[in-house]
Amino acid sequence: MKIFSTQDIREIEKYTIENEPISSIDLMERASSAIACEIISRWLPNRKVMVFAGPGNNGGDALAVARMLVEQGYHIEVFLFNIGGNKLSADCTTNRDRLLALGDIDFTEVINEFTPPYIDRNDIVLDGLFGSGLKSPLKGGFSALVRYINDSGATIVSIDVPSGLFGEWNSENSRNDIIKAHLTLTIQFPRLAFFFSENAEFIGEYKVLDIELSQEAIKNHRSDFILVERKDVKRVLKPRNKFAHKYDFGRAMIVAGSYGMMGAAIIAARAASRSGCGLVSVHAPRCGMTVMQTAVPEALFDADKHDIIPTNLELKGEWNSIAIGPGIGTHSMTVDALERFLINAKSPCLLDADALNCIKERPALLNSLPVKSVITPHSGEFDRIFGKFYTDETRLKKALEVARIYNIIVVMKGHHTMTVRPDGKVFINSTGNPGMATAGSGDALTGIIASLMAQGFMPELSAVMGVYLHGKAGDIALKSRGEYGMTASDIVDAIPSAISEVMS
Repeated sequence: MKIFSTQDIREIEKYTIENEPISSIDLMERASSAIACEIISRWLPNRKVMVFAGPGNNGGDALAVARMLVEQGYHIEVFLFNIGGNKLSADCTTNRDRLLALGDIDFTEVINEFTPPYIDRNDIVLDGLFGSGLKSPLKGGFSALVRYINDSGATIVSIDVPSGLFGEWNSENSRNDIIKAHLTLTIQFPRLAFFFSENAEFIGEYKVLDIELSQEAIKNHRSDFILVERKDVKRVLKPRNKFAHKYDFGRAMIVAGSYGMMGAAIIAARAASRSGCGLVSVHAPRCGMTVMQTAVPEALFDADKHDIIPTNLELKGEWNSIAIGPGIGTHSMTVDALERFLINAKSPCLLDADALNCIKERPALLNSLPVKSVITPHSGEFDRIFGKFYTDETRLKKALEVARIYNIIVVMKGHHTMTVRPDGKVFINSTGNPGMATAGSGDALTGIIASLMAQGFMPELSAVMGVYLHGKAGDIALKSRGEYGMTASDIVDAIPSAISEVMS
């Protein structure tokens, strides 16, 4: 699914109106009907609904929803903000008149002064003050109203986006002046802002409501932000040839582990094997031989010259993919070995975990990364290399710069892991859950991506697919283990089921 900007969505709506054809007021009625149905499906008419409507089309939606709820027996109290008078959009005016035509409505049109009403904790607040088209932070009376609504303790439902939130970038916004919705009913598409963790407190749960905007316009509009869904991965994964042999599915070398950290190597190797790689090898210090041969008998073991840390990455043999990092530590001899490897590397590789911490110790290594290599940092690893960032939004902007400058793929791990390509495309993952925030989960992702690269998928595609399958495996593990009990091994064990579900 494409994630469009606010301006793009306006253009798609305009195209729909002109080519369906449908009038703007009827398209608003379609959206409002979807919103009203969602509210009716969740709450009984015994709860009062307080409607706060702004002067634009977001307010018009709110007024239309209020009318539909009245017709279904809900007790509605409406406040329409038309400060100074004659400021309403045409469709907002029409829906005001339609609402008032019902007769006995508890309705206040605010033109000058406003005294906030009492909001009970059991009430539902319908927030239709401002939509995603807002261009500057809320101020004055609207700022005070937003804070008043947030402090009420009522259940807040926002139309399209919480009032005060910009649809895309919010680093310059005032965080104290944004509605904190419990439910956001967004129209046709989620907004980019929904995928940044710092905005979760404003959005709450969100649900996308399909109002049948023009599929032709959606197809023809370009977007640099894509929400990755099952159909996208299914399109790429193909059934295997019944006459295939293991070398058809690639050879992956995983450089992982050190004394006391061999678990990272085990998880990465098992994940690579479970996700379809034909032959998996692990390069690790000699202390890891027994544990690796016991825990992952399917994997070959390539012993480093050193007993407890990797110090020599002159890997013998031909490999379709090489992944480096889980549990290798940051000893100076390991950093030296990584530097020698990168200077001589000719093909894209995958760097994770301690490989990234080694780069932190020697940032010039970034200049030696082979083109289209993949790095998979979580926020802490990213910040240690590229500077301190306080929001996912600013971190993503930096990742876009890093991917472009070094011509690499940056996998920004998080609840909505984002895979950033050098061309500026960002792929946002739709799978996964909080139970996956556990030790070794990132090592499993390393194994999956390395496996896909070994099987011949391009690095950027391997990263996007690997992230999706990793999250899907976590979602399957959630069913039996729950959020508290899930381990990285549970995720690894669920990889085959995740692949089967995607391909079914």
